Amino acid sequence: MGKRINILILLVMAVVGVYSQSMQNLVDTANTAYKNGNYPKAIQYYDSVVEQGYVSAELYYNLGNAYFKDRQLAHAILYYEKALNHDPGNEDIQHNLDMARQMTVDKIEKVPEMFYVKWWRSIYNLFSADWWAYLSVGFFILTLVLTGLFILSRRIVIRKFSFYTGVVTLLITVFSFVLAAQKHHDRTHDKAGIVFEPSVTVKGSPDEDSVDLFVIHEGTKVFITDKLGQWYEIKIANGSVGWLEKDSIKEI
Repeated sequence: MGKRINILILLVMAVVGVYSQSMQNLVDTANTAYKNGNYPKAIQYYDSVVEQGYVSAELYYNLGNAYFKDRQLAHAILYYEKALNHDPGNEDIQHNLDMARQMTVDKIEKVPEMFYVKWWRSIYNLFSADWWAYLSVGFFILTLVLTGLFILSRRIVIRKFSFYTGVVTLLITVFSFVLAAQKHHDRTHDKAGIVFEPSVTVKGSPDEDSVDLFVIHEGTKVFITDKLGQWYEIKIANGSVGWLEKDSIKEI
């Protein structure tokens, strides 16, 4: 029985190793094509990696760059947004996303935010949900260690240090956990998308014959607030709300 389990483990490890090597070969081929200026080929190979379920900020970033170089602006913005979701603090991704946005037709002014909202958002976007969760676990373990020191130590200095430091690490644990939970909720519930049509008319209701509200263009980011059949209710950065057909956008 033990030999069979060992053989099974070796087989699984071999399959994983072959799969990983195959993925790496595709990425290397895509990187080479990109360096040689063959952007359609780079897109083809990066896309094949994405289609096989591989996810990383670097992969999305490279794919966004390839689409940008190939002048496919909506695709570039889509993958820069995906990359930023996985690595919110990456300045290179943000810079390239901003450059791509500047090339879109729509110049939509954001609704002004209060200073404390900006402050909170800057902290919120420092890390992804996974990294906030890692921080929460790390500081929780540190809190347990400090609690042990407080209980076991007989020296007043160590007990004071472990107590006050433990309070701080506990607060950081809770804070990190709240941010991780909020990030996870936003990622799974708050949907956004990128317009892929040259231009699309946003309607007052989910009906082709309803009143026209405004027009948005390729590359514009929209926030999906509701769904009804083949229609999405969307909100744009300036707060305007309306309905458009789901086929006109791709979700981030």
